[in-house]
Amino acid sequence: MNVLFIGDIVGSVGRKALRENLPSLKSKYNPHVIIVNGENAASGRGITPAIAREFFDWGVHGITMGNHTWDNKEIFDFIDDEPRIIRPANFPPGTPGRGYTVVKGGGKELAIVNLQGRTFLPAIDDPFRAADEIVDELRKKHKHILVDFHAEATSEKIAMGWHLDGRASIVVGTHTHVQSNDDTILPQGTAYQTDAGMVGPYEGVLGMQKEAVLQKFQTQLPVRFQVDMGKWHFHAISVELNDNDGKARKIQKIRLKEDEWRMD
Repeated sequence: MNVLFIGDIVGSVGRKALRENLPSLKSKYNPHVIIVNGENAASGRGITPAIAREFFDWGVHGITMGNHTWDNKEIFDFIDDEPRIIRPANFPPGTPGRGYTVVKGGGKELAIVNLQGRTFLPAIDDPFRAADEIVDELRKKHKHILVDFHAEATSEKIAMGWHLDGRASIVVGTHTHVQSNDDTILPQGTAYQTDAGMVGPYEGVLGMQKEAVLQKFQTQLPVRFQVDMGKWHFHAISVELNDNDGKARKIQKIRLKEDEWRMD
């Protein structure tokens, strides 16, 4: 089974990059299932039903979220009715939406789980305890399990990778928007990467206009961040999983840049 996981889609530039690159990525990596993190897709904050429909129309099978899940109020109108979108499972009980789901593509099934870290992010329920409960239950019926751990701290993400080694097929981090260079297969067969990176403008700061971010750092005054425009960069991972036991055979980073020469 081949899985394509695409890092945080940021604003209209990120959506443009996704639309332009998906056909060639499908041709090259032949993914059965495509998952994207969409929590920054609507002007950098949240997602709308129209954007989600676009993603699905382009061939995406599942969308994960994160700490910006609720930033666009339209999410409340559809998150309970769209099983292909998941928000962090360790949000408190009673929160709208779901924290995990099973998607199908190319005759294959992939269980996807969304979790959010607690270090340097708002305090929510324990992601490690939630991971234990959900992943162990999913393993009773599903061999292929992907966990998107939306977290700030590298140490917390690495700890989650070790925690789920041999239980999840893939543990991949999101949120920091900078692709890490530690893609690996852990000893018990879990494909791991601390952060998949982002899809969006590369001349700003994590996708935001650099002038506003600089002003914030230099003055500490309130500043309105807006998604930058211009050329994009595109970060993702491709993972090959064993059909028999769900363990990873291969993990490969994907790094693309608009107008940059590429060699296959």
